[in-house]
Amino acid sequence: MHGWMGKILRVDLTTQQCSTEPLDPKILKDYIGGRGLGAYFLNKEGDPQADPLSAGNPMIMATGPLTGTGAPTGARYMVMTKSPLTGAVTCSNSGGMFPTEFKRTGVDAIIITGKSDKPVYLWIDHGKPELRSADHLWGKDTHQTTDQLLAETHAQARVACIGPAGEKQVLFASIMNDKNRAAGRSGVGAVMGSKYLKAVVIKGKGRIPLADPDRFKQVNKQVLDTFREGVEKAPLGLTVNGTAGVVMATQNFGVLPTKNWQQGTFDGWEKIDGQELTRRYLKKNSACYGCPIGCGRLTRVTDDGFEGEGEGPEYETLYAMGSNCMIDNLGAITKANYICNEMGMDTITMGATIACAMELVDRGYLSEDRVGRSLQWGDAEALVELTRMTAMREGFGDELALGSFRLADKYGHPELAPVSKKQEFPGYEPRGAQAMGLAYATSPIGGSHMRGDPAYFELFSVPQPMDPHIWEGKAKVTAAFQNLSAIIDAAGLCIFFAVRNLAAKDLGVAPTGILEYLNAATGSDYTLEELMQAGERIINAERIFLTHAGFSRKDDSLPDRLTKIPMPDGPAKGLVCHLDEMLDDYYEVRGWNRDGIPETKTLERLDLA
Repeated sequence: MHGWMGKILRVDLTTQQCSTEPLDPKILKDYIGGRGLGAYFLNKEGDPQADPLSAGNPMIMATGPLTGTGAPTGARYMVMTKSPLTGAVTCSNSGGMFPTEFKRTGVDAIIITGKSDKPVYLWIDHGKPELRSADHLWGKDTHQTTDQLLAETHAQARVACIGPAGEKQVLFASIMNDKNRAAGRSGVGAVMGSKYLKAVVIKGKGRIPLADPDRFKQVNKQVLDTFREGVEKAPLGLTVNGTAGVVMATQNFGVLPTKNWQQGTFDGWEKIDGQELTRRYLKKNSACYGCPIGCGRLTRVTDDGFEGEGEGPEYETLYAMGSNCMIDNLGAITKANYICNEMGMDTITMGATIACAMELVDRGYLSEDRVGRSLQWGDAEALVELTRMTAMREGFGDELALGSFRLADKYGHPELAPVSKKQEFPGYEPRGAQAMGLAYATSPIGGSHMRGDPAYFELFSVPQPMDPHIWEGKAKVTAAFQNLSAIIDAAGLCIFFAVRNLAAKDLGVAPTGILEYLNAATGSDYTLEELMQAGERIINAERIFLTHAGFSRKDDSLPDRLTKIPMPDGPAKGLVCHLDEMLDDYYEVRGWNRDGIPETKTLERLDLA
């Protein structure tokens, strides 16, 4: 077998047993890998009605056929399970060096079931799995844990682990690998913590075999040559300022979420923009395995009263902890970002939940006595302190650990939570980018831009421009980008490279570059139609899980703030997001009924019936 390793590793934490088994080649081709394998096994073996923090909720870690092959940005893996934050499926994605080492163990996926009765970690040494005690690691942060595990296993091993937030089951806890790379969203770290699994440590044993190495090398050269023309050719200028450079773009379009999504522009945006981060704090770029872009930021903060060093912040953190909280103190945002990495938490949900708390206080629904300190818009010190308290579930941090929906609902105002399916949105205001609103509402994991990101069309004209303010015709492009996202996640690629290899066709997208890579790596002779259908199959497989978990049209929603209250400022002033109109069109495009349930003929066409 080529590209794929052809096996899965099963880890039963209840019995403390590990075993491997072969993977059906047809399943691999139909679902590609990564996210596709996760969706397949969740439907096959998971219980959509299970308590996400129970022993009955399996967790699947999976790579794609391009992970570790040397394909640019081919360094991703997925974590899929039932989310404790949303009750929906998770598709938590991470890069770095860990995914390649994972693939080199000789398996495509690790399926973790059951629950240990004491803390353990999984050590895979050249393909040989072993569960070891993690009593001495429990309570340590992700950086301390990584250093300790490298010392007691192998200096060149790679580590994915949880911090105190995962141990204490903060509902948006992350799994951190290579210290600062995050499988960040939907609470996968809480699921890992509920199983008493502290870490997965891996030392691989060899390279990934390719079906046609010469053809693969040729395709690689053609792609990499485009990057040698200059760093400005990298998508969205990511080599220069990383994702932090997106602040300027969203401010200019009037879609930079501000003051808990009450506004679309922020007066202090220049103080938190990527150029400012580069000027003040950047030490050097960092890159995932095989990536020519290097969008990661290794930074050090030495002023503003907030000291530390680590990686980040990225754009989503700058919006969530910056403009959304009316905070223009870049040092405080960067420090809070470091805390999230070390404690293992999602920066988007953390920042959005603090912003929600600020509005609750501002409107008199939540007292500062309850918070235990003053909490006003723009309070940089509060941001840092409350982030630490949330990770440890101390004081008011125990309420913030539930996420913004449960916090706002507890104080009688769930409408103040910027969520879909109880998950907080990334930083693109859908009143000024209509397709993004539809993507948020219909995302299988709740509010997300990484499970389908039509902002590339609407804001960045990739691969072709589209008016962000109109809603007509957005259903087709949103569905197409979601299908594309599923292909990217399943293949083991990063979205930042993949968008350079798209062809726009009738307001759809065709992953032509990915097709060439997959066929050279796997020898599976995908046609373009087969590959695009595989993406559609993955989306529908996830929708099956959601349907059985009780989700339907009522959950494909946005807050009234975005659909009924016109944008008060900026280029999108006066607009609302026309979700209901787009949703009817979207279900028709998908082949789902008006309640958002896949039709039998759709499932039969995709071999899912």
